[in-house]
Amino acid sequence: MQLFETERLVARTLSHQDVPVLTAMLSDPEVMRFSVRGVCDEDATRKFIDWCLGCYASHGIGPWAFCEKESGEFIGFCGVGPELVGGVEEINLGYRLARRFWHQGFATEAAKGVLRYAFSQKRCESVIVIIEPEHAASVRVTEKIGFGACTHQEFHDRPVRVYRMTNEDWALHNPLV
Repeated sequence: MQLFETERLVARTLSHQDVPVLTAMLSDPEVMRFSVRGVCDEDATRKFIDWCLGCYASHGIGPWAFCEKESGEFIGFCGVGPELVGGVEEINLGYRLARRFWHQGFATEAAKGVLRYAFSQKRCESVIVIIEPEHAASVRVTEKIGFGACTHQEFHDRPVRVYRMTNEDWALHNPLV
């Protein structure tokens, strides 16, 4: 089911039909370098999609598939979903792109589209982003889409930066959206 579009991308729900293409992406060690779960095989990918389907049912949000408008090709996923951080359930923005789609602005475009949808359609109060400090590309994307200051915390026994944007922050910086 298509949810929304950006200039070059279409967002839709993930499904079990995505297992082959998603497994290929999530089994790439470079793509999964900063994942707390590490490289995923087909079984782990199915479990991830099951978790996404559960998020859609329980929260109306989750990681969504992104496909190029022009080719229809699956490029990865981006979305917001529940994440337990320091004993508190937060709404966390996350994404992964197949390596051949890196450095083309797709992560920034997808993340902006997700934030617009999360704040304007789903009325999320706030969204966080959890990033390992060494993940320079994700830090750049996060700052480009409007996240500012961060706190430093432990997450899955790793030191991370946690950025937060409120619905009010989003509205202030995106008044016409």
